[in-house]
Amino acid sequence: MVAKVTAARRVSCADENRTPGDASQATISAAPEDKKQGFPDIREDGVARGVSASCGAVQNAASAQVPGARTPGVIGVPVASKTVEEARGGGAKRVITKRVGGVFVLDDSAARPNRKAGNLASGARLSRFSRSDRQRSDGFSGTQARANAGGVRRGEGRPFARDFSRGSTGGYRPAVRGPARPAGRVGSGPRGPAPLQVGAGKPAQNKRSFRGRKQQTYQYQHKDRLELEEKLLQQKKKNKEKLAAVPRSVEIMESVSVADLAKKMNLKASELIGKLFGMGMMVTMNQSIDADTATILASEYGCEVRIVSLYDETIIESVGDEHAVLRARPPVVTVMGHVDHGKTKTLDAIRSTRVAEGEFGGITQHIGAYAVSTPKGSITFLDTPGHEAFTMMRARGAEITDIVVLIVAADDGVMPQTIEAINHAKASKVPIIVAINKIDRADANPNKVMTRLAELGLAPEEWGGDTMYVSISALQGIGLDLLLDAIMLQAEVMELRANYGCCAEGRIIESRIDHGRGIVASVIVRRGVLRVGDTYVAGVYSGRVRAIFNDQGEKIQEATPSMPVEILGLEGMPNAGDPFQVTDSERIARQISLKRQELRRYENARNVKRITLDKLYESIEKGSVSEFKVIIKGDVQGSVEALKQSLEKLSTDEVQLRVIHSSVGAINDSDVMLAAADSNVTIVGFNVRPTPQAAVLAERERVEIKKYTVIYQAVEEMERAMEGMLKPSLKEVVLGSAEVRKVFKIPKVGSVAGVYVLEGVMKRNAIVHVVRDGIVLHSGKVSSLRREKDDVKEVHSGFECGVGVENYFDFRERDRLECAEMKEVSRKLKDAALSDAARLQG
Repeated sequence: MVAKVTAARRVSCADENRTPGDASQATISAAPEDKKQGFPDIREDGVARGVSASCGAVQNAASAQVPGARTPGVIGVPVASKTVEEARGGGAKRVITKRVGGVFVLDDSAARPNRKAGNLASGARLSRFSRSDRQRSDGFSGTQARANAGGVRRGEGRPFARDFSRGSTGGYRPAVRGPARPAGRVGSGPRGPAPLQVGAGKPAQNKRSFRGRKQQTYQYQHKDRLELEEKLLQQKKKNKEKLAAVPRSVEIMESVSVADLAKKMNLKASELIGKLFGMGMMVTMNQSIDADTATILASEYGCEVRIVSLYDETIIESVGDEHAVLRARPPVVTVMGHVDHGKTKTLDAIRSTRVAEGEFGGITQHIGAYAVSTPKGSITFLDTPGHEAFTMMRARGAEITDIVVLIVAADDGVMPQTIEAINHAKASKVPIIVAINKIDRADANPNKVMTRLAELGLAPEEWGGDTMYVSISALQGIGLDLLLDAIMLQAEVMELRANYGCCAEGRIIESRIDHGRGIVASVIVRRGVLRVGDTYVAGVYSGRVRAIFNDQGEKIQEATPSMPVEILGLEGMPNAGDPFQVTDSERIARQISLKRQELRRYENARNVKRITLDKLYESIEKGSVSEFKVIIKGDVQGSVEALKQSLEKLSTDEVQLRVIHSSVGAINDSDVMLAAADSNVTIVGFNVRPTPQAAVLAERERVEIKKYTVIYQAVEEMERAMEGMLKPSLKEVVLGSAEVRKVFKIPKVGSVAGVYVLEGVMKRNAIVHVVRDGIVLHSGKVSSLRREKDDVKEVHSGFECGVGVENYFDFRERDRLECAEMKEVSRKLKDAALSDAARLQG
């Protein structure tokens, strides 16, 4: 806090008219009486809090750097001696203080080179002086005016102070001296501005905030100009895009969307749409066009179109075996035949197991792979289902096998699935060994079986053919050793060998979701050695082998050729029959899997059945648009595929069965919500059950869930449900017949036939066929039916009545009248399919 100090006590002036520059030699005295009077301006440590002088005029005290001073040249000038020495040679000299108690002592510079720096150095408070304040000063200009505005007026005995309080109107108020503070108390009173070192130049400023305010001001003042510059920039970008050259050639697949083609050609989609419109084609940017149309369109811009196949990028080239060392491998044998002919029972007898006893319905519904050790070597068996629904499983089994063992029952003989198995084996060019089973039955007839198979091209060796036949009994264990010997003999003839030193390759036999282990895939290794940690591509998915298990469930570290194993570590569920290949790195595996997924999406989009608007209107008018929607969930991928194909075969032109979703695993909440989102959707679970949450949700959403363990039961029930959706057919049912005995002519009515009912009943409003000499002359409704003089509804056999027929009066005696009516009869899907076929042939 700075108190008022008179010039006599603080500043000794030799001359009242001394120039401001001479004031640098002013002497500041710290009189003892000043201390006694309680002036806090000069403390014991020699720090002058503030200096004011009045020697007839305001004199400027020089700011100086005194030896021993803590902060030189600032407010609170340290004074070691009583003489203020000049510290800044030739520069502006000033004493800067803060208003306390209404007194200011300001800069004494007459001319300052840097006005802005001086203002900032004078403290933030001084910048608040207005021009009017400076004009009211007593003859002083510049900094002196500002000093005088807060100092002592000429001719007045008391100081005055400028009121800098917030909201001030700029007036002056008298400076009131407050009570004196204790002298020498450090920090007493309000804290002054931060010390400013003499000669330090400009004080530090917040440049970032200053630039921000300046930039805002600039943007506000030049708003229109900035907007114009932004528009010009956007226009330049557009022009640059237009100037992008059309490439000389582009690569597309068999079809491409207009938007994709425009992007490849560096053009706008609207431009291509305009060209196509000129060619007479109405398309949108997301609509696909074929390669021929794209070629013609690109030729307009001098661009060549090259058609590429995405499938070529998904092929993993295998290392050839020309220079490799090949070693013998076990044969892969697929057991095929009709359902319930004893395939699984034969394998159980060979392996000494009881797999057939644990199968639902006593039939095989999954493809199984087993390794059997014999005295002559190891054999890998594949057990395929025999039901007609598992055609794809049998086809896959024939593709990956070396030898086919055809099981034929000696009592049933050749059946439809037997013929199908033969065709699969011939298509794969695989040798066939026929095993005639159930020879222990009393009605067994092996010769009949051999004769029928010889007609199909499987002549026995005994009859001069090249097909080996073995008679066995799986139940009694008869002839099983002979069957194994025949298999090994055929394998020796084929000289089966494989490369053990290349990357492993194989085929996916089956895939499923195992609780606790995730996705599990059954694999047959064809070449190479599969090891734990290998990166691979299985179908459209990639992964790394985390674990390998053999057919006994034992964990192993590697799998050799022809060995059936289960692997863990798949990212997705591959389809049964997909190829399995090990790659050099995980990066390559992922790239190939992404390309295959893209190819699958492209193929699915192409296979979508599109219905035109005309066809849709036609179907709606006929009332033939009827869909039965199902969601299929199964335990393994092969069963889901088989059930899906079997159900889709039930579709007719009137009722379409559409599988909106199919996957492996338990029925979950997502399946229920998908079914609830659309009406008339049934969830079919094959060997799976819903989760507890899904069961509660299905009951709440009223979604029907059907669970099956045998595939043909599921197919039959779905068939009955679809038959209920078929419109019933109208069938004419004969009610009775009558003979015309007499014809009556009734005025204003016409002729009426007097008849005798021979059989059945004659009903009013029923249909009557007038038959003469076996020819139907007319068919119409019974308009009147009277017995004697009474109108009746019906007349039974053995009675006479009068019958009138609408729009027919040419009755003759001996004519025959047949009474019939139309009834609705439920239809079968087979009848609907036959009617569709007849309509197509017609």
